[in-house]
Amino acid sequence: MILNLLEITPALPALQGVRMELDDCAYPLVEDIICTDKADIAFKDCDYAVLVGGFPRKKGMLRKDLLAKNAPIFKAMGCAIDQYAKKSCKVLVVANPANTNCLICATNAPSIPKKNFCALTRLDFNRAKSQIASKLGVKSRDIENMVIWGNHSKTQVPDVNNCKISGKAASEYDALSDKYLKEEFIPSVQGRGKAIIDARGASSALSAANGAKDCLRDWVQGTPKGQTVAMAVYSDGSAYGIEKGIFYSFPCTTADGEYTIVTDYKVTDDVKALMKASEKELLEEKAEAMPSKEE
Repeated sequence: MILNLLEITPALPALQGVRMELDDCAYPLVEDIICTDKADIAFKDCDYAVLVGGFPRKKGMLRKDLLAKNAPIFKAMGCAIDQYAKKSCKVLVVANPANTNCLICATNAPSIPKKNFCALTRLDFNRAKSQIASKLGVKSRDIENMVIWGNHSKTQVPDVNNCKISGKAASEYDALSDKYLKEEFIPSVQGRGKAIIDARGASSALSAANGAKDCLRDWVQGTPKGQTVAMAVYSDGSAYGIEKGIFYSFPCTTADGEYTIVTDYKVTDDVKALMKASEKELLEEKAEAMPSKEE
């Protein structure tokens, strides 16, 4: 593995510090680490691109302000990937607003298939599993087929209706009542990012990196048989009635480096209403960030 690390010029000294730490980890699969501020070097013939750098949301900023700041960044990233990366390159967008940043990037990399792009909702998937594991006193590994629908935002929809927990359906657990799910579980997962910022004065770092690692691992190596994961992928309009042209989180399986949206999951009326609200938000973000673009 060769790691190409891209940073803005003023941050290159700090990036060298990151490189030193990576060196000191003595990772057996890392062959070389390249630090650069040039996109043509960073994306040259790359197989995987993980886009973690974006303009951070600051106090008083509205979501539309964040979109305006990030749109040119991810337009430039898309153009660079289109020009320099392998046409088989897989792109994972982590920087927020992740779903719409991913759409901007993919739109500006027309030679790369949209199926090769994904926005990170694996972090939300992990958060949701952790919340349920804590509630029931089980291990997170005992929870299968958690679903995150929609946007990586306050409108995301964590959904346990298709979960198996220690081999039993979620509906068999009295602790997972409608009241708990609606009033505690869903708001807790939706607001987890803010809670972490409030607690540590900075946004999620380790957990976000872990989510990105999990997403890429399963994308490359495949999901366990019978299990789905959350991936925010391009909607072609055929799954769950979600409109074409946005990146939306669905339950997915992966094999041989490709994902497949699972289309037969049960969706309750309550969840469907929340899903449509997240879809509406993503369509609004798209209109704000790409007013002249047609899918």
